[in-house]
This record gives sequence, C-alpha cells and structure tokens, in this order.
Amino acid sequence: MSSRPVLVYADAKGNIFDFPELEMAGSSAGRWHRVSPRDWIPLPEGSELFLLPERLPVGYHSRSKTFRVLSHDPYESAKPVQAVAAFAAPAHTQTYCAAYQKLPGAKLLPLFAYTAVGWQRDRFVVAARRVDPDERQDFRHFDLARIDKNARRRMAQQSTNRLMQHLGKCALTYGCPAARNLFLDRWEAPLPTSPDCNARCLGCISRQDHPGLCATQDRITFVPTAEEIVAIAGPHLQNAPGALVSFGQGCEGEPLLQAKTLQQAIVLMRETTRRGTINLNTNASLPRAVEKLRRAGLDSMRVSLNSCQPQFYGAYYRPRGYTFDDVMQSVRIMKASAGFVSLNYFVLPGFTDDLEEWNSLRRLIDATGIDLIQLRNLNIDPEWYLSSLDFRPHGKPIGISRLIEKLRTEFPRVRLGYFNPPLNSAEH
Repeated sequence: MSSRPVLVYADAKGNIFDFPELEMAGSSAGRWHRVSPRDWIPLPEGSELFLLPERLPVGYHSRSKTFRVLSHDPYESAKPVQAVAAFAAPAHTQTYCAAYQKLPGAKLLPLFAYTAVGWQRDRFVVAARRVDPDERQDFRHFDLARIDKNARRRMAQQSTNRLMQHLGKCALTYGCPAARNLFLDRWEAPLPTSPDCNARCLGCISRQDHPGLCATQDRITFVPTAEEIVAIAGPHLQNAPGALVSFGQGCEGEPLLQAKTLQQAIVLMRETTRRGTINLNTNASLPRAVEKLRRAGLDSMRVSLNSCQPQFYGAYYRPRGYTFDDVMQSVRIMKASAGFVSLNYFVLPGFTDDLEEWNSLRRLIDATGIDLIQLRNLNIDPEWYLSSLDFRPHGKPIGISRLIEKLRTEFPRVRLGYFNPPLNSAEH
C-alpha cells in the first residue's frame, strides 16, 4: 500500500469518497502526473471542494505504474462518478490541476481554479504550496459577526456614498476578503472605480461574453467621485495596521480608464495623510496615465499577466487599443521613478512552468527590475484556456515547485508572494 495520498471521487449526489486502490494524480497542461511528496500539503482552512461534472476521476496505479480512469463507482458499479477538485485558500499556489477525463459534450467549468486533491491519514491534501506567509486572508482571522455589524453600521453612516454601499455588498454578499478587511479596519482595502475595460479577458470574473460562462460577481456600475473614494481610503490609511488601499479589483474593469478620478483621489489622500501605501492593480495598458498617477503619489503597481509571451498574452487579454509593449513601458516608467512593481502572475501548471514561458519570464525580470511576483492561480477551465491560446508544450514542464525554487535561486532580489505588500510610502 502506497504512503501517498489516494484518489477521491464523488457520486452523482455529490458525496465524496476515497479509493485506496489508486493514488491521487495531478494534471499539467492535460498530462497526468504522479504527485511527489513536495507537491502536496494538508488542505488549508478556508479552501473549498468542487465537483467536476461530466469529468471522470483519474488516479495512479502504483503496482502497474499506469494511470487509470475511474469510469464507475468501484463500490457500486452501476453508479456513475465524477471528479473532485479543490479551490485552495488564498496565499497558496497550485502545483497540479485536478486529473480527469472529460466526457464528450461536457460543459465549460466555471471561473475557478481546479487543484488536485486527495486523501491521506484521515484528511484531505491538496497539490499546492504556501507562497506567502501573510495571514491577511486566512479564514480564521475573519469574525463574520463583526464584519456584518461594522459593514451595516458604516453603510448607514455613509448612506449617500455609493462606493461604501458597493463595498458593503462585496463583503456581505460575495465574501470578498479585501472588503471584509476594510470593515475590520486593517491591512488592504479595495477601491473599485471603473465600470469600463479596454480588455476582454477570457477569464474575466465580472463581465463575460462567452455563452457558456457567467460572471462570478457584479461589476461596479458607476465611477465614484474622488471625495467618495477618499471618505473610505483616508481613514483607512490613517488608522489601519499595515495600511494599504488598492485601485483595481475583481468587481471592476480597468482602473486606468478613470485615471483623472484616481489622480484627484490620490492627491486628496496625500493631503490627508502620508501614512500607508496607495496601490494600483492594473493591466498597465496606458503608460502616460501610469506616469501621471506616480507623480500624484501612487506608491506601487501590480500588473496582471497570464504570460510573458506576447502572443499568449494577447490571446487571453484580447486588448483593445493597447499592446504588450505598452504594458512593459508602464512597468519601466514606474521603476524609473523608484516605484514598487509586482506581477500578478496567473499560474496554470504545465503552461506557467513550460520551458519557453520560464525563459520569457527570466527575460522580463532582467529587462524591468520588478520587485515582486505574486503567484496566483488562474481561475479558468484549464482545457478551454489551453485550446483558446493554441498552446503547444515545449517538452516536459519544469514543475511549479521547481519553478519557485529556480526563481528564488536565480533572482534572490525578487520577492515571491501572493498579496500586495504595505510599503513605507514616505520612501516611495
């Protein structure tokens, strides 16, 4: 009997079982792998388990050294089965996707990350690694009763502030961790501003044009005024521990399209306090706008990338009116004025650790001098993503765990993590 985690599967009703005859397996760009001990951890608190309809579980048979598809319930052969995946809690990066075989005509998976999960010693384990020690979004730190009380109180106090009402919904309806932390008066607070976007991302979670997908949350429908923004951001910057406010959230489009409003808000924030960090999460499509925001007092910028290769970037973001070169120019502008730049680097095993993607990332780091790489899981149906990009692997993948180790060895100056860090804004 193998000491490795074993396969888990679900029946038609969603009940989850383990099957000790097969080991847990992982998938990397559609190729099945045996999962090594360094690639799994106990399922972190705050993670979720997902059923994968119309997809059969795949496990590894150690005696025959083959992968096997579980086509029916091994305990009741007349019953169908479905694969199971995990959505790992924040601060964790997946090392393998769930291994499965898709049935003909299967519908697209919703916009989540599907990480391999197994069972070992009376607990679930997941193919992931913790990449950020920051506990700002760890489930145990959220007092839901206090969040509810504080959110409703502040929404009542600022009943005419549209942004406050929107963020209250984010915290109470969608359980947004950043919005929850706002109402706990700590760490990073979100400042969504833009209902518009100049990209049409395949995996956009706030607006979808694909008939087989739906957005997982509502996009903001208005542009808040600078005063509405500062009414939220100012007190947070002044008082919160690890104070950080961020434009650019999952519930909006591209914040740079509202650069004038952002610039006014940043100036007002800095008239209020020099404390805390003002951050921009962005596609970095408008270099001149980035330059103006930096001059106004923007401290840091996080640039979202699915790939460092322009053809794959374009296939995913489907940009309107800008190019990959514009994104790189924005990074160079920010770094030229000693601003802090991180990558929001979407991770998908088998693609992110492909040799050509790794070499492209290395060249980008050397060319731009970025400060931090946030290794965040890509929320998308893996097979649809790879086919949409027309991706062809360049040999055997490096492996996500090895990729992390190579980054730390070759680029010791570059931080690895998951969250935007608070900075001493007086120095940036």
